Amino acid sequence: MPDSPLSIPPDRVPQHVAIIMDGNGRWAIQRGLPRLAGHRAGTENLRRILRATVEFGIPYLTIYAFSTENWGRPPEEVEGLMRILEDVIDKELDELNREGVQLRHIGRLERLAPRLQQKVLDAIELTRENNRLVLNIAFNYGGRDEIVQAIQRIIRDGIPAEEVTAELVSRYLYTAGVPDPDLIIRTSGELRISNFLIWQAAYAEWYVTPTYWPDFDREEYRRALEAFAQRNRRFGGVSEAVVNRAVHG
Repeated sequence: MPDSPLSIPPDRVPQHVAIIMDGNGRWAIQRGLPRLAGHRAGTENLRRILRATVEFGIPYLTIYAFSTENWGRPPEEVEGLMRILEDVIDKELDELNREGVQLRHIGRLERLAPRLQQKVLDAIELTRENNRLVLNIAFNYGGRDEIVQAIQRIIRDGIPAEEVTAELVSRYLYTAGVPDPDLIIRTSGELRISNFLIWQAAYAEWYVTPTYWPDFDREEYRRALEAFAQRNRRFGGVSEAVVNRAVHG
């Protein structure tokens, strides 16, 4: 059966989609598999979602791969996640580069092994001129930590308090130069922000699905985008329809 096309006008396609890839462990447990098998299945699914993102014409994608809180998981799971990241870089980097994907890292590199830190930096450098898709990988990332670091850098740069604006803070975040997410998708049905892009997500639309990440396929992605296209984004104001009723009603 052929894939369903994306049936929304181009101007209703989000410029930036962010995804909390949740449910890998529960997906594995349901199948009697170790949790790490779920993380590997989730990595396989990412390939499919990257292809769909390009197909749908979305220029920015951010994925939440490992949070600052995830260090509290069992050591064997943390070590396995580090191996998965290294494997992805080793096996997928050349193809991602050929496909025009620009890789960016958001989060801290310090706690990663030096060899893995260097691989991340090399991947960023190799793909820095690509512009078909900007892929932000949030690894060892926390939204509060990001804001604290931004404030610290602002203070170190000697910027007077009265010159600190929302625009200035945005320029000090990991995502500087990237538009804020229009749509945040969370798989597995959890209704939590989980310390993800808490500054950037101020006016994002959310789409939550009970589907676990390894099963979140192109068709469900399409449905998320079509649901987004129906939203009336007001950014703290009121809709044009409400204004018209007030004026003419």
